[in-house]
Amino acid sequence: MSAEAARRLLLLRHGQTAWNAARRVQGQLEAELDDTGHRQAAAVAAALAARAPVALWSSDSVRARQTASYVAGETGLAPAYDARLREYFLADRQGLTHEEYAALAPDEFAAFRLGDFDVVPGGETAEQVSRRMVAALQELLASIGPGELAVAVSHGAAIRDAVPALLGWPVTERAVLHGLDNCGWVELDQATAGGALRLKAYNRVVAP
Repeated sequence: MSAEAARRLLLLRHGQTAWNAARRVQGQLEAELDDTGHRQAAAVAAALAARAPVALWSSDSVRARQTASYVAGETGLAPAYDARLREYFLADRQGLTHEEYAALAPDEFAAFRLGDFDVVPGGETAEQVSRRMVAALQELLASIGPGELAVAVSHGAAIRDAVPALLGWPVTERAVLHGLDNCGWVELDQATAGGALRLKAYNRVVAP
């Protein structure tokens, strides 16, 4: 008897926003895709459609919804929006440029730039974000069959910190992963239902 075909999960970061270009901390504040972001989303949507995904979930943030709309247009899938796929809540640091943040709290900003978002006063922790992300992504993965692919559109830091948890690593191991480029994606697969996930690709991109 042949082995069960792997279920596949693709985690896609949204396209570029003007805030990304200006190096402004977005967190859960809303910012729409800029012209570059729309081009990135259109290019990646065509590439993902060739993989024939059967399910499409997205963060309910506008930049993720806009990115997901391109994937929906290419695949015919109706996106399901889930707040658990949002970016980190970063409290009063949201809206600051990197320069403003560095001037306000230099040591904290230095840690933040290295990927340690736990230092943000009143913000979500990596454990909290990875827990909600993993819960949503496990539901998404369980909704598809062997050999099928599901796509989730989310955010750079949220995806980066969910990946170690999905792979069974300690959340502290997130430091080994760089942040994703806009419209970069991560691909994982699961050989058997409920089994361990494997990392197939990290930060794949398509030129817009």
